[in-house]
Amino acid sequence: MVPAIEVVHPGWLSLVVDAGRPGHADIGVPRSCALDTLAFAALNRLLENSDDAPAIEVFGADFSLAFSTETTAAVTGARVSAFLDGSPVEPWTTFRAKPGSLLRVAGVVEGFRYYVGFAGRMELPRIMESFSTNLECMFGGFKGRPLMKGDRIGLSECRRAGERSVPDSHLPEMRPPHVLRVLDGPEKEWLTGDSLDKFFNIEKNLWYAVSAKSNRTGIRLEGEPLAFGEGAAGGIVSEGILPGTVQVPPDGRPIIVLYERTMGGYARAGVVASVDLDRLAHLKPKDKVLFDRV
Repeated sequence: MVPAIEVVHPGWLSLVVDAGRPGHADIGVPRSCALDTLAFAALNRLLENSDDAPAIEVFGADFSLAFSTETTAAVTGARVSAFLDGSPVEPWTTFRAKPGSLLRVAGVVEGFRYYVGFAGRMELPRIMESFSTNLECMFGGFKGRPLMKGDRIGLSECRRAGERSVPDSHLPEMRPPHVLRVLDGPEKEWLTGDSLDKFFNIEKNLWYAVSAKSNRTGIRLEGEPLAFGEGAAGGIVSEGILPGTVQVPPDGRPIIVLYERTMGGYARAGVVASVDLDRLAHLKPKDKVLFDRV
């Protein structure tokens, strides 16, 4: 039998991701990278992989997979309760899997998305210089779709990586309320002064809640709508947008754009500072979000 991993249960949603496919926005192809870039990079460093080696991005409990080969593996990102053959494994720490081993993530303690990787090479096609899954275009990753029960991914060049871990003191904060530092957006002046004060003034503790309608394309927020000034509208001529852009559609409820979009047509109130972009991977439904103007 070819050395492989087999998905026993895919959690709520699991995808193959890597560092993404930058440089193709001019033809409408987004980066589609791992949403938590620090967790993804740390995973490959722990496993002594190349920086662009693919991994599995998961959210939701009950993710499990079986190994048909011996290799070193690790789980980074959200703090999870995970077990290998019934014995606890620490997140952000390497562990040894043997043929027949079963890895199960029973629950998420803090954060939202987590990353599972292996010391070896996942046998997948590289499309436009990337292994990442593009769900809208249905290519990349494993057959251009989320992983499903019974999917098998070949592993080659498996090896034993050293015992390594990231200390708890170095792990980022992932629990709500999420304070996101934002820079002014090009259309912020379209909003009324009162709305701007509510949007940017963290001291007033005016927060939004993450909507259940959020996905890898954007995080929708629920709360008191922002208002546009007289003569202003919610739409602009569509143009390129950055990950972390906070768009305000005509209904006044902000949307934070992630890595699955290259163009946007809504007014941009702000842009999340790059230092806080990884935190967006861990905003889950009903979490509180506050914006801090910098």
